[in-house]
Amino acid sequence: MQQSTLDPRRYQLKRDALRAVLQGHPWVFRGSLSSAAGVFRDGQWLRLYDGQNQIVGYGIYEAEGAVGIRLVRRGDRPPDAAWLEKQVLGALERRADLRKTTSAWRALHGENDLVPGVNFDVYGQVGVLQTYSRGTDVLGRWAAGVAARLLGLEAVLWRMPTRRAGSTREVRTLRGEVPAEVAVREAGLTYHVDPLGGQKGGFYLDLRGLRRWVLERPLAGLRVLNLFSNTCTLGLAAETAGAFEVWNVDSSEAALAFGEKHHTRRPGVQRFVEADAFHYGERLLPGEKFDLIVCDPPSMTGHSDQVPVALARYQRTYSHLRDHVAEGGVLVAACCTSRIPRQKFRETVSGVLKNWEVIADIGPEPDHPVRFPEADYLKIYAFRR
Repeated sequence: MQQSTLDPRRYQLKRDALRAVLQGHPWVFRGSLSSAAGVFRDGQWLRLYDGQNQIVGYGIYEAEGAVGIRLVRRGDRPPDAAWLEKQVLGALERRADLRKTTSAWRALHGENDLVPGVNFDVYGQVGVLQTYSRGTDVLGRWAAGVAARLLGLEAVLWRMPTRRAGSTREVRTLRGEVPAEVAVREAGLTYHVDPLGGQKGGFYLDLRGLRRWVLERPLAGLRVLNLFSNTCTLGLAAETAGAFEVWNVDSSEAALAFGEKHHTRRPGVQRFVEADAFHYGERLLPGEKFDLIVCDPPSMTGHSDQVPVALARYQRTYSHLRDHVAEGGVLVAACCTSRIPRQKFRETVSGVLKNWEVIADIGPEPDHPVRFPEADYLKIYAFRR
């Protein structure tokens, strides 16, 4: 990436935007932009100035969405190719210990690794790039190329995330030939990934901590209900931990079929139920009990004004599930939206599961660092009845 190709334009930040940049926030929200920003094209690189005509950083302009500018580098030195490559290399080095334990990991986690709007996941010899705006497409393809070269990857796929503004389900091969299935190792188990059609980049890498927690539970002879199971990786973890019976519930027939094919060990232990997992608790017969229920619904909020509706849905879902947890059993509640603060989610679930004990707060994995408030999207709590 040549500096000349970036062609940064001058832009003076308004007072509140400048304050956010100086405080270390990686975004300038659209509401904090002046009318002068309207002349920039989507993806335009900008030199950011304060009121004293001093350069305070460099960023990328976005024409759509809540984020108006993604900050790339602070200070008056431009983010040239050498500096950007150093950020990619630093991210890979920070994951050195994690890479000893798994072949499925996130190499680049966007703003948290100083590569804004760019996620790059690794599954064995396959890399999957996701860019979260048209403005970061060039940066993303360049960063993916650097990471693939440093890691010696055989294939790289570029997928558009579903929550990208104006996103389509576009998939493009950037390098090599991407297989339909990839086997990866994690915590002694083998999981299978569909990089071409699976959720996110093909696998829920951010749930590694939950899979490990389930795998380490004493589940011998116990019953497990795995809601929003996707390809049933948590089902495999529960079965391996000794569970006598595991019910996997998801609305995707294809995901359940993939799980039944790849993520079972002993015939008859796991069930695969195609259903609306949000309302499955209402369908269970009175007296139907499970020793462990895992409930990990998708994000329900695209905007902050949707938060009250999402919280009400959490309350309704857990109120129907609580009576189906056996005495001394555990319910795992997860939330994957940054618009609901961690404490607010815990209080909401605790208000439904009155007097239940929180026995685990499963934090982010090393390849999902949290360096600003909005990055703290995933919350996972285990409540014991």
